Amino acid sequence: MTVLDTSTARIPPGLVIAQQLPDLLMPVKIRRGILGFLRNHPTVAIGGALLICLVLMGLLAPWLGTVDPTAIAPAKRTRAPSADYWFGTDVLGRDIYSRVIYGARVSLTVGLSVAVLASLAGLAIGLVSGFVRWADGIIMRFMDGLMSIPPILLAVALMALTRASVGNVVLAITVAEIPRVSRLVRSVVLSLREQPYVDAATASGTRTPMIILRHILPNTLAPMLVQATYICASAMIVESILSFIGAGTPPTIPSWGNIMAEGRALWQIKPYIVFFPAAFLSVTVLAVNLLGDGLRDALDPRMAKSL
Repeated sequence: MTVLDTSTARIPPGLVIAQQLPDLLMPVKIRRGILGFLRNHPTVAIGGALLICLVLMGLLAPWLGTVDPTAIAPAKRTRAPSADYWFGTDVLGRDIYSRVIYGARVSLTVGLSVAVLASLAGLAIGLVSGFVRWADGIIMRFMDGLMSIPPILLAVALMALTRASVGNVVLAITVAEIPRVSRLVRSVVLSLREQPYVDAATASGTRTPMIILRHILPNTLAPMLVQATYICASAMIVESILSFIGAGTPPTIPSWGNIMAEGRALWQIKPYIVFFPAAFLSVTVLAVNLLGDGLRDALDPRMAKSL
């Protein structure tokens, strides 16, 4: 610290002026925008990139060197992976590579559809249950009853009442996932409805629907978005399990679960029939889980990094 010479400066003799101390810390670069967000949260970038690649793979399946995934060729059955058949063929001579690529459409459609439908239904139920006190007990006891049944068994029971189709699989898994979303939203609403700004809105005469839309709903979107990613991953796994045990999508529709179900009898002899769809399913679930973990860290104010 340097002291000015009081003989040359016109200041009171007792006043000491110090020069500005040098910065001891390196300046922090503020990263803004989408690129800055992705750099600060690499798990979101990795999971999102993998998921985008898988979505593009499903959309561009006809242009990725595939053939008809349902075409049967008995003379080419159970051929090992080669230059002509990258993933080999199954017991009916169908190209496994083409079936795996087209199967991405089924798994991603089921996962995304269940995530959207279950989130919307669970959000509506959770908002009403958490904010309307007299309806809380009735709604939550019904949700507890649904949650007491294992999701796979509930989906199997619902599928037994309807015919096998992708739409019915989505409906069955959605019914099993709604209670989890509703309980999450309800827990958030229970803490939000006691906040001072909600009391102020109630005292000013604001109606209950407007309070929910303006003050409660925006604060529940972040945790619900994170939960939706896990529902998407869980739905794809449940769909594969249902197809594997013969209670999911019809055998005529190529899905990863159907491919594994058809190759389980030859697992010890032809493991590639099960390996390739299982690998793609694992990568897809990993991508969705990475995206969910990254969004949780980014949207949680206690864990979010400075952008």
